[in-house]
This record gives sequence, structure tokens and C-alpha cells, in this order.
Amino acid sequence: MSAESQAFKLALCQMLVTDDKTANLEKAADFLRRAKQADAKIAVLPECFQCPYDTACFRAYSETLPDPPYPVSKQHESPSLKVLQDLAQETGMYIVGGSVPEISEGKVYNTSMTVSPTGGLIAKHRKTHLFDIDVPGGIKFKESDALTAGDSATAFHIPELSLTAGVAICYDMRFPELAMVQARQLNASLLIYPGAFNLTTGPAHWELLIRARALDNQVFVAACSPARATSGDGYKAWGHSMVVDPWGKVVASTEEKESLVIADIHLSRVEQVRKAIPTSKQRRRDVYTLEYLK
Repeated sequence: MSAESQAFKLALCQMLVTDDKTANLEKAADFLRRAKQADAKIAVLPECFQCPYDTACFRAYSETLPDPPYPVSKQHESPSLKVLQDLAQETGMYIVGGSVPEISEGKVYNTSMTVSPTGGLIAKHRKTHLFDIDVPGGIKFKESDALTAGDSATAFHIPELSLTAGVAICYDMRFPELAMVQARQLNASLLIYPGAFNLTTGPAHWELLIRARALDNQVFVAACSPARATSGDGYKAWGHSMVVDPWGKVVASTEEKESLVIADIHLSRVEQVRKAIPTSKQRRRDVYTLEYLK
């Protein structure tokens, strides 16, 4: 495959999320149509794109979701999945559906769905690491009050681009082991993180972590945040959705307001960087090993 055929546009939909689920789904559809107008091949929605990021809201906004592979020909009750399927078919894009609260056997998960251009559900990632933190003078938040953690690494494949992309959610970004599994065992050359860092951790760590995961694994990393609310007492997202290349360079970004971020992804850059700094061939497996335990 030529270098030109491995180039494509990726869109990050930094939308403002409110407490109106129907309006949020309509806005997501609008952003996805704008992504198509920008000629995106892959479009990404933010974490909790149809629901306020609030432990008190997760169960109320939760939906039952099917497991992949799930074809569009089979009807499902999830309104969020239907929007993703309809827009994927309408636009011909791969859509990484940020995340929505998923309910299964009484448990609630923070779940991302990926839909192909045919409308089929091809991947589902349940947030693996729950956001339980207490920063003195900053923020205290405990996702485990409402959510259950997932237990798998997730990736999907786009044959026409010879691309495997990993999907994880927000706090998952802090754990390099998960990214290593996606990049080195699942062969992902693009890692996608819907996320909603806050005004304490965002300015300190958001860009740093995105660039670190890109450098760790010599891959592209795309992170999509909600836009920041300017009123109310609810959770304030940092915003600043961005795409970083395998050299650690920020190739596209925005600030805190609603934005559509478009990045040109040249997959040939992955091999260029890996040839220039061949860390994958230089690892000392005789000195260190990692074991991944259930």
C-alpha cells in the first residue's frame, strides 16, 4: 500500500454536553455531519457525549448495549447506538462513539462503541480504570460510587487503510501498560481516547500524557474532550482535544470551546519514526518483563 493511500483525515468532535439527552444526541449528529464535510474517515465523540459527567447521572442515562459484532440489520433499543449507526451509514465514516453509560445485569459501565461505515458495531470498550482521585485543593471524584470497571484491552481494524486503532477512555490514558498491550500485542498504530480531564488535572497532565503515550509506543494518539461549560456548578471539562504524532508532536489541537479538530494522519510516519529510533528492537526482555494478570 502506498504512503498516499495510508493518509486520511481524523475528526475530534469537541461538543458541549448538557443534561438534555435528546439534544446531546442531535448535537453529536450535527458534529458528525460536519466531520464528513471535512472529509474525515474516522470521527471521534467525547467521553459521556449524551450524559453529564456526574456519578448521580450515570444510571439514569444508562442504556443496554449489544456486544460486537452487531449488524445494523438487527434492531436494538439503544438510542445512542442508533444515532451512531445512522450517522455512520449516512456519512460513510468510522465513528468512535465517545462513551455512554451502559447498564448490564444491574451494573453500570462507562462504555465506548465503535461503528463501521455499514452501521455495524465493531468494537466496545468498557473503561478499564475508574477515576477515583482526591487532589487536596483540587478535585475529588469517585467513579466507583456509580460505575464498574471493564476488564479488556480494545482495538478495531480498518482493512482499507491497513490500520488497527486502539480505544480506551480518559483515566485509562494514565496507565501505559494498557497502551502497550494495544500497540504491541494488538498492533495498533493509532490510540483513541475519549476523555474529560478537569481543570485540576487538565492543565497539568492532559497534553503530557497524550504525548507520552505517543512516544512510549511510537503511534498516533487522538484524545477528544467535551467542550467546557461556562456556567453552572457541574463538572468542568478541560477541553483541548488534540492529536499527537509518533514523534510526540502536536499536529492538531483546540482550546476549551466547542470545536471540530481535523488532523491529517499519515501512517507512513509510524514506520519512519520506528526506523529512526528502533526501540521495539532494542527492548531488553532478558532484563525486564511485564506480566498481565486478571
